[in-house]
Amino acid sequence: MGNYFALAILSILFSAVTLPPSRHVPQEQMRHQSAVAPGWSELSTSIQKMHQAMKTLQSSGNSDLDFVKLMLPHHLAAIEMAKTQLLFGKDPEMRRLAQEIITDQQSEIEFMQLWLKRHTSGDKEH
Repeated sequence: MGNYFALAILSILFSAVTLPPSRHVPQEQMRHQSAVAPGWSELSTSIQKMHQAMKTLQSSGNSDLDFVKLMLPHHLAAIEMAKTQLLFGKDPEMRRLAQEIITDQQSEIEFMQLWLKRHTSGDKEH
């Protein structure tokens, strides 16, 4: 279901970008544009960058290595999205959650980068 949602968002974003410019913007479209939350574009960009980074990876044949390589862009996107929340969000609970995500995900990224360094030096498998 998560992939379906992400694909739906991407297809909406793609169609919005590829539509030719119009001189007259329909009333319904103007209402939709004003209803888009501040920061939506930044959130969508974070998701797109994550998916692009994940698509470029190929299986190494090592499940642990593949897991870490796929999780890194996922965590980076989470941090970018949390920073967007801090810029645009108003709810104190969500702002606190965003700050925790930044702290926790950054720590996990550092751990995974160290793990990768230990397990890929000289391309030896562990």
